[in-house]
Amino acid sequence: MPSRDTKIRIAEPADLPALVDIYNQAVSAQATAALELVRIEDRRRWFEEHGQDKYPILVAEYEKAIWGYVYLSPYRPGRSALRQTAEVSYFVDYNHHNQGVASTLLDACIQMCPKLKIKRLFAILLETNVSSIATLKKFDFEQWAHLPDVAEIDGVEVSQVYFGRKV
Repeated sequence: MPSRDTKIRIAEPADLPALVDIYNQAVSAQATAALELVRIEDRRRWFEEHGQDKYPILVAEYEKAIWGYVYLSPYRPGRSALRQTAEVSYFVDYNHHNQGVASTLLDACIQMCPKLKIKRLFAILLETNVSSIATLKKFDFEQWAHLPDVAEIDGVEVSQVYFGRKV
């Protein structure tokens, strides 16, 4: 479990190198459908699109190191009937897996949702990502969809699942 000294805060531009490194760990581990590593320059616009007013990026920081992050993204932007639904994504530094970082981040994100006027959250993940599925279930997310064999990683077909909940 993260220490009481773990700080959950809004990400700052100086955090971007750490966020990219953590994301690339997930890509390398084939824990996400992305297959190509990203560079800081590739993620700058993504970072700027996630302002604290609606779709923030939260980081877990301990002793000035970023251990993980969570962020919200709009679901089908431009369709105003869906404005209160957001996708949640989270990534944890592999050196800090199984220490409660994802749970701490997800809890903080869920707690922010009423202020952000978000009523429904969902996560899209590979069916093989059993640790993330367990984390989501711990927070009362339920499987909302199953897309069979939509991804292919190293010649192996993998299904994607959607887990969601009302806030």
